[in-house]
Amino acid sequence: MSGTHTRVPTGLGAGPVNPEDCPVREVLDRIGDKWSVLVIVLLGRRTHRYGELHRTIDGISQRMLTLTLRALVRDGLVERTAHATVPPRVEYSLTGLGRTLLEPLTALDRWAVEHRDDIRGARERHDREQART
Repeated sequence: MSGTHTRVPTGLGAGPVNPEDCPVREVLDRIGDKWSVLVIVLLGRRTHRYGELHRTIDGISQRMLTLTLRALVRDGLVERTAHATVPPRVEYSLTGLGRTLLEPLTALDRWAVEHRDDIRGARERHDREQART
């Protein structure tokens, strides 16, 4: 690629397009971060309240969980339901669209588990070769 090459292929067999128009990139920007995937997987099991999610996802800050949930709601993957109770109760669940992500995420998880040792081995071989040079 030349330094002026700005067109990026968008998928298998697809022609080049502007990166801002790439639907795969748009989706991966949302679900490609570790927090979104963890939230989607948890909500795939059942509806959760905010506090349950925060306690269950090790290492996530309140701010990051709030931002992640807002983005997933905005993208139509998660539904936020506020109940008029005292104290107020807010629950999060996957939408129908969000549920469609469970199958590919499960397949990716299976692939990762199946090939984890292969990837580790490749990294070790690469690092040994790099250390020799």
